[in-house]
Amino acid sequence: MASVPTVSEQNFEIEVLREELPVLVEFGAEWCGPCKTVAPELEALQVELAGKAKIVQVDIDKSPTLAQTLGIRSVPTFVVFQQGRPVDGKQGAIRRTEMRAMLEPFLPRAAGALSPAEVKEFLAQGQIVLIDTRPPEVFSRAHIQGAVNLPLATIDEHLAELGMLPAPGVLYCRGGKETQELSAKLAAQGVPVSYLEGGVLAWEAQGFRLARP
Repeated sequence: MASVPTVSEQNFEIEVLREELPVLVEFGAEWCGPCKTVAPELEALQVELAGKAKIVQVDIDKSPTLAQTLGIRSVPTFVVFQQGRPVDGKQGAIRRTEMRAMLEPFLPRAAGALSPAEVKEFLAQGQIVLIDTRPPEVFSRAHIQGAVNLPLATIDEHLAELGMLPAPGVLYCRGGKETQELSAKLAAQGVPVSYLEGGVLAWEAQGFRLARP
């Protein structure tokens, strides 16, 4: 897993303030124990959000003027920058799910994408019907409560059913990629259907439970 790049006062403007993608900056120091504990979380998030967000680190001892200008008083401190402006921040060691939650409002979204939090809220309000596209044997072991099973391999045979659901359908799979592609394909056919971004993996990463027999 690639290490998270470090930026300094000299290249902060180019690497962070002029970056088109949202940027999560971890302000830390070599002597900071908690900074070392969050390093694997940062690296995992960097892989997870490749192409959607930028993750960098700043050593406050090597960039003291930058830290002072931004009011960094303790480490680690996490700050999200969007279009050159700080838009969110947290102090202390946090988990990857919290880091992602800070970035979530600013991530580029594909057409039809719904975050786990959005799906959970819409489900609670009865505004959507979840469609699990995984194989029946996988669905039977664990699935999101209330979902119906229409396996991906047979989805073309059930297009009429999508239009007869009591609420708009939202597709999901294990990791989100297959249903993102399916959502785009169906939209091109005049059947717009949203999908759960990140699939079951993202749902569980947010701490949401699956129904198991």
